[in-house]
Amino acid sequence: MNRNTSDSPTRINRRRFLGATASTAAFMVVPAYVVGLNGQTSPNNKLNIAGIGVGGQGGADLASIDKESPGENIVALCDCDWRHAAGTFRRYPNAKQFRDYRKMFDEMKEIDAIVVGTPDHHHAFASMEGLKRGKHVYCEKPLTHSVWEARQVAEAAKRAKVTTQMGNQGAGSEETRRLCELIWHGAIGNVLEAHIWTDRPSQGLFNEYWPQGVPRPKETPPVPEGLDWDLFLGPAPERPYNPIYHPFRWRGWWDFGTGALGDIGCHAMDPVFRALKLGAPASVEAASTRVNTETFPLGSMVTYHFPARGAEIQAHNPHVQGLSGVGAGGIAMPALKLVWYDGGLRPPRPEGLEDEQVMGDNGRLLIGDKGFMLGNRIYPSQRAREFGQVPRTLPRVAGHYKDWVDACKAGRQSGADFAWAGPLAEAVLLGNVPLRVQLREKLTRYRLLWHSAALRFTNLDEANQFVRREYRAGWTL
Repeated sequence: MNRNTSDSPTRINRRRFLGATASTAAFMVVPAYVVGLNGQTSPNNKLNIAGIGVGGQGGADLASIDKESPGENIVALCDCDWRHAAGTFRRYPNAKQFRDYRKMFDEMKEIDAIVVGTPDHHHAFASMEGLKRGKHVYCEKPLTHSVWEARQVAEAAKRAKVTTQMGNQGAGSEETRRLCELIWHGAIGNVLEAHIWTDRPSQGLFNEYWPQGVPRPKETPPVPEGLDWDLFLGPAPERPYNPIYHPFRWRGWWDFGTGALGDIGCHAMDPVFRALKLGAPASVEAASTRVNTETFPLGSMVTYHFPARGAEIQAHNPHVQGLSGVGAGGIAMPALKLVWYDGGLRPPRPEGLEDEQVMGDNGRLLIGDKGFMLGNRIYPSQRAREFGQVPRTLPRVAGHYKDWVDACKAGRQSGADFAWAGPLAEAVLLGNVPLRVQLREKLTRYRLLWHSAALRFTNLDEANQFVRREYRAGWTL
C-alpha cells in the first residue's frame, strides 16, 4: 500500500500546489475532552505510532512527524509491498513489520496512534480498525473512497472519543487563516462564486501523475516479488496485477482511487469551506471528457450549489457595513456556486485582472459583489487600496503534524479532525458521482439534488448506487 515516493516530481508539485492554495487550517478546534483509557499515551509521554501504507506518502507523513515532533516511538510499519516500503523500513529498523494491518492490530496492543497512507480504497478500513480499538488516527486525504464511508468514519470517530486528523498538509497554514480573516472582514463583500482548479491528473505529453481515460489492460504480468497483490486489492473487486495500478498510479482507477477531485479537492476546497462556512451542497452536476467504467476522465468540471448560510460570521470592523444581508454585526453568506476544474481546465479570466497576471496551473478564485480574490490577493486594485489592512485575529499553530501529536497527548481534537474532515470529504466525493459513465447522458438534462441527512439523491435513484460501494468477500466496514 503506497503513495507517491517522496522524491518524485509529484511530491514536489504537491508542495507547490499547497503553497499556492493554502489547503487547510488547524484553528477550528473542538473543545478538549478527556480521552478514554485506550486513548492514553505511553508512560514516557511519547506516542507509540504505527504506519499503515508506508511506501510513499505514508512514509513521508512519518518523516514529517519526526521533523515537527521529534522522538515519538514508531513501533510498527505495515505495507503490502515490502520492496516499495523498504526505504521506510530502513529508516525505522526497530519497528515491527507487517503486511496486513488487521494482523498488526491483533498482535500489537501497545499502539497508541496510527498514520494511514494507503491507497484511497483502504482508507476507511484501516481508519475504522484503529477507531474500533481506541487508537488515535491520522488518515491521508481523501478521508475515504465513498461518500457513505466518510459518514461512517466520522460517526465512528465521535463514538471512539480519540484524536483524529485528515492529511491536509496545509493545516497550520498562514494563508488559510488570512483568507478567513479577509473574507470575514468583507474584503470582497458577499461571496457569490468560487472557482478552484488543478492541472492534475496530467501535465504535458508524459502524464506525470497517473493514467485516466484508459481501458483496463489485457496483459497479466507476474506479481513482483515482495508484493501481496490480494492485500493490495483488499475490499476492491478482484483483477489481475498490472504495473499500471501500482505503485501510485492507482489513483485514476474507479476501484482504487478518487481521481483528481479526490486527490486535490480536500486540500483546495478546505479553506473555502472554512472561510465561507460551507456544509453539504444542495446539488451537484458535472461535465467531462470521455469517461469509462474503469478510469476517471482526462478532464472535468464539477459544479456544486450551496444554500445560503445566514449571517453567521461576526464582523470585526466597519468594512462589513453596507454589505447586503448583514445583520447584528454579521456577514451574510448567500447561496454559492462552486466550480471545480481538473485536467488543465480553468475558469475564464475575471474582469479587472491585470494584463499578464498569471492565473496559474492550480488556483482559487472567489468572486464577491465588491471585488474578487485570486488566491488571497484582492482585485481590482482600487478595491484593495480602499480596503486597507486586516488584523490577524485567528490563532496560529506550529505545524500540521505537531498539532495532531500534541492533540493526541492533550486529549483534544486537531484542526482537521474527522468531525470536520468527514463532511468535507462527503462534499468533495459527491462530485465524482455525476462523472460516472452510467449517469452521463441523463445528467446532461438536469443536476443531481442531494439530501444530506438521508445520504441520498432525491431526483435520480440510480445515482444512489454510487454513494457507497460493494466490497469483496471477506471485507466489511
